[in-house]
Amino acid sequence: MTDSNSTTQHLRTAGCGFLMGAADTVPGVSGGTVALILGVYQRLVTAISQCNAEFARLLLQRRWKDAADHIDVKFVLALGTGILSGVAGLVSLMNYLLTNQMSLTFATFTGMILASSLLVSRRITRWQIQHYGMLLLGMLFALWLVTLPALKNPPDTLWYMFLCGMIGITAMILPGISGAFILLLMNRYTMITESIRDTLKGNLSLDVIASLGIFAAGCLVGLLSFSRVLRWLLSKHHDGTMAVLCGFMLGSLYKLWPFQQDTTPDIVKFKQKVFVHYLPNSVDGHLLAVFSLCAVGVAVVLVLDAVSADEPVDGAGESQAMVPSESLAARESE
Repeated sequence: MTDSNSTTQHLRTAGCGFLMGAADTVPGVSGGTVALILGVYQRLVTAISQCNAEFARLLLQRRWKDAADHIDVKFVLALGTGILSGVAGLVSLMNYLLTNQMSLTFATFTGMILASSLLVSRRITRWQIQHYGMLLLGMLFALWLVTLPALKNPPDTLWYMFLCGMIGITAMILPGISGAFILLLMNRYTMITESIRDTLKGNLSLDVIASLGIFAAGCLVGLLSFSRVLRWLLSKHHDGTMAVLCGFMLGSLYKLWPFQQDTTPDIVKFKQKVFVHYLPNSVDGHLLAVFSLCAVGVAVVLVLDAVSADEPVDGAGESQAMVPSESLAARESE
């Protein structure tokens, strides 16, 4: 039996984190889904939930080892290191694709979000009339949100970066929901990837350091606070929450419409550009490429889900945060 504290196990955990981090840079691919596939999801959620009053008490008593064991710190550090490495390894490529091949990149993301919304809808144990209503409300709210002028040109302030970190990080504990997609909706995906890219290249500035620092702080607060609210909703109101999330994803696809014209070609920075939607008026190579890449995006997510469904590790692929209590009781009795 492999020693869970061995170097090999830590390297494997870091490798899992690397793949999660790489996935988290792609709007449409959830790091939570990758965690399910690799068998580390339940342990991750458990470690997060252990950052509680007991952990604080151990810290106040200076019982460092007990506190570290309480939150499974060796696992968290190994996984966290891998996640950061994965983000750093893919962020430049994603920034390039979004800046130079926006239409084709959005087409791929659209396919991924369509497939992800399907997977989220399948988590609803039994569709009822109220769930369809909540699905519609989620779609309308998302459509209203992504067309707001304020969201198209959000405030360039540190508090907004903090909010982006808070909301975006919660997607990590939800298989099917992409944190990068949330950042894209909040119009901060390119800015954050550019900041990470500049940092990796050594182009440091106080603005970049402050932005990334505040974003990281928001991630930490979101992971420890809002994620608990989300888990409570999934525990007490699972089907309704999933219906709203599914609707939100579908309504948000307006943001990823592949056919957008740049009305500000003289502006270099992507985050300052203004795009308008249009409908293609002819069938050409570009249109075929858009539909092909959309299909590829759908296939990638469905294949990932199929692999995770066949993976017996980690509580059959779902944690207590993701299924209603009745389902858990049924599983435990088997």
